Amino acid sequence: MTGISKQFGPTRALDGVSLELSAGEGLALIGENGAGKSTLMSILSGAQPADGGRMEIDAKPYAPHGPQKARQAGVAMIYQELNLAPDLSVEENILLGQESRRFGLVNRRAQRQRAQAALEALGHGNLSLNIPVHQLSIGMQQVVEIARVLVSKARVIVFDEPTSSLTRADAERLFETITRLREQGIGVVYISHFLEEVRRVCDRFLVLRDGRSVAEGVLASTSEADIVSSMAGRRIDELYPSVPHSPGEPLLTVTGLSGVLKPTDVSFELRRGEIFGLAGLVGAGRTELVRSILSLDPVQAGEVRIGTAIPAPTPKARLRGGLGFVSEDRKGEGLALSRSIADNMTYTRLRPYSRWGWMNLKQRRLAVVHWMEALQVKAASPEQAVVAISGGNQQKVALARVLHQDADVFLLDEPTRGIDVGAKATIYRLMGELAAAGKAVLFVSSYFQELLQVCDRIGVMSRGRLREIRPASEWTEHSLLSRAIESN
Repeated sequence: MTGISKQFGPTRALDGVSLELSAGEGLALIGENGAGKSTLMSILSGAQPADGGRMEIDAKPYAPHGPQKARQAGVAMIYQELNLAPDLSVEENILLGQESRRFGLVNRRAQRQRAQAALEALGHGNLSLNIPVHQLSIGMQQVVEIARVLVSKARVIVFDEPTSSLTRADAERLFETITRLREQGIGVVYISHFLEEVRRVCDRFLVLRDGRSVAEGVLASTSEADIVSSMAGRRIDELYPSVPHSPGEPLLTVTGLSGVLKPTDVSFELRRGEIFGLAGLVGAGRTELVRSILSLDPVQAGEVRIGTAIPAPTPKARLRGGLGFVSEDRKGEGLALSRSIADNMTYTRLRPYSRWGWMNLKQRRLAVVHWMEALQVKAASPEQAVVAISGGNQQKVALARVLHQDADVFLLDEPTRGIDVGAKATIYRLMGELAAAGKAVLFVSSYFQELLQVCDRIGVMSRGRLREIRPASEWTEHSLLSRAIESN
């Protein structure tokens, strides 16, 4: 790809970007949300045309008119949200639109052989071809999607944030699959906000910022700090900013909390001025615990105390008691996507702007602008719909809501999932500042490294139970994982 440009109205999404990929190579495409990565890959995969520049495969012009033409030319994309027919079988999904035909009839034998060969090439030859896809784990569904790409004889495969919904074990299997693909001479473009993942599967990197390519090189000889600085356009000396804070007296006390299935008899204290991390694998019960604390899910037993008060077991009472919640499902329940930034930031606390049934919109706008500036939310105005801003900025809006709410205890469930490095650094710093201001932060994350770097104490959940709590300095990634997978 040479000199690729793309403009949407007055916005220049890409400005002369060039990219080169060799057979069997892994290229990491890195950049903050809104840098132009998705636009560049949508042009490569035929989803939209470029306004300028040219593309070549094997020194021959390449200009696909749609994703189907791109696949026929050997270019395929594996999206973050998988595109499978859940009620069809593994075989049917792999060959969907590419069925083996003879005299106008589907050749079942040839079709099964092609599907089986694709799975064997990925190291999953034992996967049943007859099982409906919806019965598979997300990781195995991803294998089916990659097999479908192999059947189309893809030579270039783009992976867009492929591990965002995977367990650690499934992610490891994906890395092994990508290694197999590269050994077969397939070129891989890998998009991820996790730099340690990038180093696992790629040789080189290309950094985009504001629609331009600003850095490229060999990963083995480039530091993480240099890559992050290129992404952000400024020097970030620490990916995990340190804000001094000192834990004090208990602010949130949970005693014997049990839900319908999870959590099970959970007790812990969260202190004022503390960042308490909650580690565990997918399905461990971390989200269920947070939702039970807020009374979003039914509770069968236990007590939640905020300071000295025991609020009624309703979300309204818990919010008024000082709890603030940011859901892991940002788009599904964390934000009202069709509403404005101003609405989303202020929905949980409108009283300061309401008088005799009327809303003082000017006063509210000033408050929203304050929080947008404090969290560096990039948007056209407070009136812009949340759906129209990047994922990282959406997450900042969700956090601004609980800041504006003036909560005392912040329940943050996977607040850094799917956002870029610069936005993550902002959120880490914000948590430190909250603790320094005497607030308490409960930080749920599947990424153990950030828990180790940011938290004061870490508790590990497994099978709905809180297994062990220690100071963060006494944990390692290995010990966290070992405790998380214990069955007893």
